[in-house]
Amino acid sequence: MKRGSGMTFCFLFLPMLALTCGTASAQADKKGCKDHPLFSRMPSTYITSCDEKEFEGVDFREPPSGQRVVRVEGKYTQIEYRVFKELEGKRSATQVHRNYANAIKSVGGSSYEYTSNSSSLKHVKDGGETWVNVYGNGDAFSLTIIEKGPMVQEVVADANVMAGSIGTTGHAAVYGIYFDVNKADVKPESEPALKEIARLLSGNPNLKVYVVGHTDDVGGLDYNMKLSHARADAVVGILTSRHGMNPNRLIPLGVGPIAPVSTNKTEEGRAKNRRVELVER
Repeated sequence: MKRGSGMTFCFLFLPMLALTCGTASAQADKKGCKDHPLFSRMPSTYITSCDEKEFEGVDFREPPSGQRVVRVEGKYTQIEYRVFKELEGKRSATQVHRNYANAIKSVGGSSYEYTSNSSSLKHVKDGGETWVNVYGNGDAFSLTIIEKGPMVQEVVADANVMAGSIGTTGHAAVYGIYFDVNKADVKPESEPALKEIARLLSGNPNLKVYVVGHTDDVGGLDYNMKLSHARADAVVGILTSRHGMNPNRLIPLGVGPIAPVSTNKTEEGRAKNRRVELVER
């Protein structure tokens, strides 16, 4: 997904309805904390705590109706604010939540207030989705923000794990083999996974496998069938030329999108479906 659009959501402060993007002094902010780039700050507030994670999942009531609770995963940010002491008790929860709702709506987003101190916001732009939970009252409130996106797969299949999977199920999914979009060239960062496949084959000299390419369902069926086969063929080519595997032990096949392991309706699901599998033969 595309993150960091450069757009700042400004606030319409009620009841004056004066548009402002100003920020209050950050002198009292907790060290290391800062505003999220998508929102300007409520005036006369400071940050008491913050947290960021590369990947996390949060439940949201989907705006604008709030009838459906959805689990959204991606880059996680949480920021907690408190009003300056001289304004304590003077700003209502409604004022805080309505400001964030108006800010998101001003750029085409939607909101849902489901209690007096809880609301959910959603903004979609250029294929990217940003979800926000706002929780709290006029004196203290927090933003929990998810920039929707798939997890970066950092752990690749281990040869022993693959051997165990093949022994029990007859096949093993291999994540960590990467290609550019719409291409069959194996990217250099795929080498750790390819080494594990070679280690698997070297440690099991009688094992013969189909190397099966899988895609998501984006694009036509015929195109994806050809692409998945080309990718499987490229993997076999590297295993034989670079890692010395006997080509008679490896047969490349492509099945495109017809054997998914997850839904193709979400980016997370599509990422799981784009894979290489080893199938014992």
